[in-house]
Amino acid sequence: MITIKQNAVVITIAILVSLLTMRGLNRLWPSEKRRQYNDLIGWQLSILGTTYAVILGFMLYTVWTKFGEADLNVDSEANALVNLYSLADGFPEAQRIQLQTLARSYADAVINQEWPQMSRGEVPEKSSVISREMWKTVMSVKAVAPTEVNAQERAMGELDSLAQHRLTRILQSRTRLPIVLWCVLLVGGSLTIVSACIFGSESIKLQMLQIFGLSLLVSLSLVAIADIHRPFYGLIHVSDFAFQRARQNMQSP
Repeated sequence: MITIKQNAVVITIAILVSLLTMRGLNRLWPSEKRRQYNDLIGWQLSILGTTYAVILGFMLYTVWTKFGEADLNVDSEANALVNLYSLADGFPEAQRIQLQTLARSYADAVINQEWPQMSRGEVPEKSSVISREMWKTVMSVKAVAPTEVNAQERAMGELDSLAQHRLTRILQSRTRLPIVLWCVLLVGGSLTIVSACIFGSESIKLQMLQIFGLSLLVSLSLVAIADIHRPFYGLIHVSDFAFQRARQNMQSP
């Protein structure tokens, strides 16, 4: 899902289809004729509902955990960039200016180019090019003083960390729930709602209210999973705030 309007449309359609299914079933198989099977239907509904609730809860937990991991990884990547910028103060003047300029360019590229690219499902490349330039700059330092040696070693460590977090970010921007899991979620939700529709209730209005609540809950859960399962795409996505903050910390004095 991309917008709130699209989410609302999907939820509305799911509720209407569920209610129309119940109404059509009542015409084809009247409720009073189904009541004699309520014990069997209730047992089936209980098993289906419990199984689907476990699956749905597990999926929600999984996608939200992955979303949190992606958010934390972005923070770590931005922190590594700021650390690298600070370590450049221990380099000779030429390499210091070059490395700090590259660090600011890295933040600008991530914010202005890569975040929009990831939101479109594209693979960003600009930060990788800048990262290679930073490696060249750090390796070009002919460290003599102990402070320069220490700064160079630590800068190499931060560059390695930066590269790992960047790779993780790219991989996370490309991952999504497999189609087979979406089939499980959709089929499970449909079976649960249909089973609730089959139940022979004495009060049609009360059953409609129950179907409305069940279909609303199921559709809301599925929409939430659809919005969260790709951390950098859609309505709910990881913010670039960490790099915005990093860019402010790296402003030229």
